[in-house]
Amino acid sequence: MAQQILPPSESWHLIDAWLATHAASDLALLNPPATPDEIRHAERILGARLPDDLAESLRCHNGMSAWTTILPEQSPLTVSGIVDHWQTCVDIAGENEGLTPRSWEEEPWWHRLWVPWAVSADGAAQVIDQRPGPDTGRLGWAGHSGGGDFTDSWPDLASLLHAVARALHEGGDVHGLRPYLTTQGGMWWDEGGCGELHGHPLRPAPIGLPRPLADPDHRTAATPQS
Repeated sequence: MAQQILPPSESWHLIDAWLATHAASDLALLNPPATPDEIRHAERILGARLPDDLAESLRCHNGMSAWTTILPEQSPLTVSGIVDHWQTCVDIAGENEGLTPRSWEEEPWWHRLWVPWAVSADGAAQVIDQRPGPDTGRLGWAGHSGGGDFTDSWPDLASLLHAVARALHEGGDVHGLRPYLTTQGGMWWDEGGCGELHGHPLRPAPIGLPRPLADPDHRTAATPQS
């Protein structure tokens, strides 16, 4: 049976609930929802509608107030951050032939139909590929050099957020990375068996939420179904 992927709003609800219980300081870094005007302004600049799952995600949280590791490799951008990163890359690519695929690569350095939704620790953008075709909506990376990289990519943003929610509530990994908590109570994602970060101990993140004592069936909040 095919896996039923939760919409971004439901995945964020589960992620938020887990953070509120286990990593409240990181939850506080998630911004309030983006406004309809902010989303419409971004679409005017980009010249196209934002991907549906990105718009839904932004209506839950307008990115982060600071770079974090709530998600495995990416920190979500604000609407203004999306626009600024997109415009900067379009300008740079236009001046340096970065919009054209290179003979030794399949992808250009940048494409106007790539929507940057998050950034990595080194500033590379995780983009949503909006080019028409069977792979529309997939996630990939656009770094500082070379072409875009869509190898081993998520089919869409909803799938990534679902996988994160499932790992937090049911256990497991997200493309080989597992959640940990630092000594300061913040989140970190790393390979299984990781015991420290920069010389400080890490502990595996708790799975799920505490069971309500008043619930005789010991049921927790709804978790993503695989």
